[in-house]
Amino acid sequence: MVDQGILGWIFACLLGFVVFRSVLLKNKKKGGASVEIRDECVKSTANGECRSKTAYEEADVIIVGAGVAGAALANTLGKDGRRVRVIERDLTEPDRIVGELLQPGGYLKLIELGLQDCVEEIDAQRVFGYALFKDGKNTKLSYPLEKFDSDVSGRSFHNGRFIQRMREKAATLPNVQLEQGTVTSLLEEKGTIRGVNYKTKDGETMTAYAPLTIVCDGCFSNLRRSLCTPKVDVPSCFVGLLLEDCELPFANHGHVVLADPSPILFYRISSTEIRCLVDVPGQKVPSISNGEMAKYLKTVVAPQVCYAQSF
Repeated sequence: MVDQGILGWIFACLLGFVVFRSVLLKNKKKGGASVEIRDECVKSTANGECRSKTAYEEADVIIVGAGVAGAALANTLGKDGRRVRVIERDLTEPDRIVGELLQPGGYLKLIELGLQDCVEEIDAQRVFGYALFKDGKNTKLSYPLEKFDSDVSGRSFHNGRFIQRMREKAATLPNVQLEQGTVTSLLEEKGTIRGVNYKTKDGETMTAYAPLTIVCDGCFSNLRRSLCTPKVDVPSCFVGLLLEDCELPFANHGHVVLADPSPILFYRISSTEIRCLVDVPGQKVPSISNGEMAKYLKTVVAPQVCYAQSF
């Protein structure tokens, strides 16, 4: 009886081992099958939920717009090793009257981002403060830069030259791709932005995918309304003039005339050019074609500039 019990125990152990091994092999096969299915899902380019990895992740980040924000971001993310795709509606040099005077804090940020060389070789002018003019009197206010290196100051320049320098710098990074195209819409799937739809400069409709899309397409954005519903208030407009081969009362300073009904600004943007910005109240500027603008500048603006003896 003892021998039979031992044999029975051995038989039961062997049977249990066989059953356990059979179950283990079956589970392993199921696991292998599920892995293969997932692999096929990743590799599939069908119209279902699964897309190829390259379709969704051909870039780590898509940046819409290559202005100051977009170009700086492309440089920073590119140097961080990210695969960056920048889609900009116009890669030629912009000619605008905005973003022409960089404050010292902005220059310090350029240093932090390693982009300070982007204000070199564009005839940028150093700015050390502002001069204020009101009712025939003036005063000069300098930036408190005593604690900083001698190179730290404001910079004024042609905005387009500055942007082109940042774009060129970004384009030297092997993992940053700049492309001219107009983004028409964000690609949304189940509440998640997967990329963008855009038209190339040749008019071809394309789609680009990335886990992260950043919209930096400026004040004329056609995507802002799809992301938020801001209440736009336009209290005034800037009118820009370019003055050539003339001097300002205080070198290396911005000039603010506190005029009526609104300020007038002067600052140098190159060694030979001075920008004049006139703030015109209201949402509609005087017409240039019928002479209203010229009349406004001559009768309202010019007399308030000429009264300042320094001018």
